[in-house]
Amino acid sequence: MAAKKAMVLAAGLGTRLRPLTDLISKPMAPICNRPVMEHIIRLLARHDFKDIVCNLHWFPEDIKNYFGDGSRWGVKIVYSYEEELLGTAGGVKNVQDFFEGNNFLVISGDALTDMDLSNAYDFHIKKGGKATLILTEVDDTSQYGVVILDKDGRISGFQEKPLSGEARSNLANSGIYFFEPDIFQYMPPRGQFYDFGKNLFPDLLEKNIPYFGYRHSEYWNDVGSLDEYQQGNFDALEGKVKVDIPGKKIREGVWIGRNCKIEEGVIIIPPVCIGDNCTIKSGAKLFGPIILGNNTMVDERAILYRGIKWGSGYIGKDASLIGAIIGYNTEIKDKASVLERAVIGSRSIVKDGIKIHPSVKIMSNEVIEIDRKAGEEEQDS
Repeated sequence: MAAKKAMVLAAGLGTRLRPLTDLISKPMAPICNRPVMEHIIRLLARHDFKDIVCNLHWFPEDIKNYFGDGSRWGVKIVYSYEEELLGTAGGVKNVQDFFEGNNFLVISGDALTDMDLSNAYDFHIKKGGKATLILTEVDDTSQYGVVILDKDGRISGFQEKPLSGEARSNLANSGIYFFEPDIFQYMPPRGQFYDFGKNLFPDLLEKNIPYFGYRHSEYWNDVGSLDEYQQGNFDALEGKVKVDIPGKKIREGVWIGRNCKIEEGVIIIPPVCIGDNCTIKSGAKLFGPIILGNNTMVDERAILYRGIKWGSGYIGKDASLIGAIIGYNTEIKDKASVLERAVIGSRSIVKDGIKIHPSVKIMSNEVIEIDRKAGEEEQDS
């Protein structure tokens, strides 16, 4: 039996995750030291969706260089580069020939889920509609487009981010879809911008073409904001979403990568994930949930609590990382502190003794230091 076909949508700009996505595409943002898209590829492979096409736009080479032909994960990946973004449906229409007349799955490359795609696929086949939308129950409907179903599970309407008192449904569109091959007849010619939510799905409703919603109660996080990105990492560490965490599990809730050096006197309170080639020096304290990327050095007496540090960087002596997210190759120097919900992009430096206040966002390639001249002027006055 031939492998089932899927498309991974990976062309978006990820603007809501900036400054983390200044220098990378959103699907490459790590969840527990693996790109979020890698967790999606692993999920597809587990459910026999092994023939995959992926559209690209923002930092496309990073994705191609990391995933290659997909053989490392037991799948086959080909790519479709979009010079100009074509929209969710336009991107799929652009690779219509890839599907060769088969039904297929479309899934976001930047969401985090462990849902049973096989059950959803069986539902799609059984219902016999042109499409099936995967729907997730949400508490706050004002953050999502919600979908209204009739008693048979057929989609009968939509509401865009309704306030809780006005919501006719609490079922969010998860951005995961199954389609029959003749869905393409309802789309404009390839090369045009076209969106599933704004264009195709309302058009199907208007034409009274049957399509359905599959409700699931498994984990789903669209990683649509910095808070959700942090929560997704912590949920993975805490086992709320089933993903493959890299490293050796040395005790419950603690994963350590290869070639790490952890000196005596280091305190590690789980859950903690430490990448490859990391050094944690004496007196450092890691209070989970903590994720440290590959090639990170944590110097003496540094304190880390509820933080995420992407790889290849430095956290200095007596420095503090409290509830913050730090990008690649970023250095937090001695006695500096980065506080709750602060986010620092990649390749930046926070100089000695600097305090980054809660919720502050610092772009990539920045150097944050005390303005000596301003300090001198203050003293003169």
